[in-house]
Amino acid sequence: MAEPTHARAPRPQGATGVIVFADGRTIWGQGFGATGEAVGELCFNTSMTGYQEVMTDPSYARQVIAFTFPHIGNVGSNEEDVEASVAHALGAIVREPVTSPSNFRSTVDFPDWMAENDRIGIAGIDTRALTQLVRREGPPTIAIAHDEKGEFDLDKLQKMAADWPGLEGMDLAKEVSAKQLFQWSDGGWELGEGYRLDHADPKAPHVVAIDYGAKRNIFRNLVEAGARVTVVPADASFEDIMKHEPDGFFLSNGPGDPAATGEYAIPVIRQLLETGKPLFGICLGHQLLALAVGGKTAKMFQGHRGANHPVQRCEDGAVEITSMNHGFAVMREGLPNTVRETHVSLFDDSNCGIELTDRPAFSVQYHPEASPGPMDSFYLFEKFVGMMK
Repeated sequence: MAEPTHARAPRPQGATGVIVFADGRTIWGQGFGATGEAVGELCFNTSMTGYQEVMTDPSYARQVIAFTFPHIGNVGSNEEDVEASVAHALGAIVREPVTSPSNFRSTVDFPDWMAENDRIGIAGIDTRALTQLVRREGPPTIAIAHDEKGEFDLDKLQKMAADWPGLEGMDLAKEVSAKQLFQWSDGGWELGEGYRLDHADPKAPHVVAIDYGAKRNIFRNLVEAGARVTVVPADASFEDIMKHEPDGFFLSNGPGDPAATGEYAIPVIRQLLETGKPLFGICLGHQLLALAVGGKTAKMFQGHRGANHPVQRCEDGAVEITSMNHGFAVMREGLPNTVRETHVSLFDDSNCGIELTDRPAFSVQYHPEASPGPMDSFYLFEKFVGMMK
């Protein structure tokens, strides 16, 4: 159950879960959660907490997550710690077997929650070796399967992995976006009190948030910073957005290739910029803003995923510890002289933020809403709302 070999390893006695690579390498483990099979891109996440938020992040659509922290599932699950109504990550690969929950907030065991969300888990995997593999080879395509009797068609699983086209060129925003517009008014969460419901001030600046795969806590942070929020689908037209008389625009996170999503999103973003109203983007929204002003994006070798990524602000050298989840990045080459870089990754010096010098628009590559993660970057929401005021 450790590192994969190019030859198919025979199934160990009692193994009920398997990972199969496109080249035939196999890793055996113990399945939990839903039974069945799935295929997607393998990535690793370095967060020590927040596995429920990670699994429900729409930015993980079509991906299987290997958690580097060994103890996943030990605080169970609940209805509050989710970022979407369903789990978007295809599966979870973990080191230690999932134990019974030990947390007063838990209402459902994690394996049961995974089963309810039709998501496959595999435990007993050397996730350190798996992480090193991704760092050496880049994110591979894998098929995962869970069968309680340990009966698997390995040829079929290998073919599933070999035939999957990969995320490059794939538009997933429409798959995970809200299908119709809605109003959001709930605020932040406090222990013992839950979420502050209907917390938005009806006289507050009005932001229209374009949902490319947004996490709920983004909207809560906008409300906490002093905004009213209307959420529209990823493919909303300029006219659809402007009829709500917004004071500003928000471009959310989301999955897939930004160039593919940009085919319909970029023309709309360019029109929004022409209004002169404030615009704020994160993650995929950051990449789309860069594309809209003439920049380029590229697939990263391994991507950034975790709640402990150091990012430096260019203007004052301050370091923020951030939450990240992206496999594409904005390239510095090709950005026009009306764009200045505002943030850089201290892991690999990749771009993590831009600001337009001729219009009130800015964006960051990370997830400043901190779900899960540190709250170093909440000031960005306050900055955006301040611009609208």
